[in-house]
Amino acid sequence: MNNRWNKLIYKIWSRLYDNFFNTGRFLHARKEVFSNTNFLKNQKILFVGVGTGADLELINHKHLDITSIDYSDDMLNKAKEKFKDSSIKFLKMDAQDMSLSDSYFDVVIGSLVLSVVPDADKCLKEMLRVLKPSGEIIIFDKFAPKNKGLSPFKKAIRPLIKLLGTDIGVNFEKLYEKNKDHLIVKVDIPIMFDGMYRKIIIKKVNTDDILL
Repeated sequence: MNNRWNKLIYKIWSRLYDNFFNTGRFLHARKEVFSNTNFLKNQKILFVGVGTGADLELINHKHLDITSIDYSDDMLNKAKEKFKDSSIKFLKMDAQDMSLSDSYFDVVIGSLVLSVVPDADKCLKEMLRVLKPSGEIIIFDKFAPKNKGLSPFKKAIRPLIKLLGTDIGVNFEKLYEKNKDHLIVKVDIPIMFDGMYRKIIIKKVNTDDILL
């Protein structure tokens, strides 16, 4: 996968996305991800890979300072249309190279984005960079099974799935190992399809606390 291909494939997906990923089991899973999330008034929230704005539909955004980014103009335009009367800021941006300030956001949300970007590690590092110390990242995504590789069948179809704009082989445990000095995993629970899709909440390490 690369950004150029993703831009093309999500131009097509933008017309169909909500019919597949904002209904049925996916909608139920999204609701479960946010079921115990209480945002505070005026918190700065970043949605990375906001897509058509499916997650935004599930939260009370009126008193929040929300920035939403996506690399696909077509997906972003769908979200903008849904929330044209809101104060939400929509920006076209590469999640692997965000033009956003360090340690700025209280919460970062990444739904179905680590499995889409060409380099999941770069994306996670950028999420951590723009997040305030002790802030949280909420992740809803599909990952390879814990402590084991993909099945032969999934290995066989993985290249075809990538052509559709997503990867079924991203390993969260490897991402954690590369970034473990900067994060703490607070929540890691299965959400859908026998644990293929997971809800993960990460807290950014506060270096001041470590020094104390």
